[in-house]
Amino acid sequence: MFERMVNLSDALMKMWISFAAMGFMFLSVVLILFSRYKLKQGFLKGITAFIAYGCMIYAGIIIFLVVFSGPTAE
Repeated sequence: MFERMVNLSDALMKMWISFAAMGFMFLSVVLILFSRYKLKQGFLKGITAFIAYGCMIYAGIIIFLVVFSGPTAE
């Protein structure tokens, strides 16, 4: 199975990277909702929100790079 993953084309690699970015976006939404509506402690609330916004920024950078890297040859 590992041999098949090593030989991925550029288009498939971009697809998996964009899936990871969407996962970061989903995680950030869940963490923001959790920090706003479920947590009562200020410090834990701030840390959770900080991690969530960091995930959202990281996902945005990944999607920006994937989109603006252009089309693939295949």
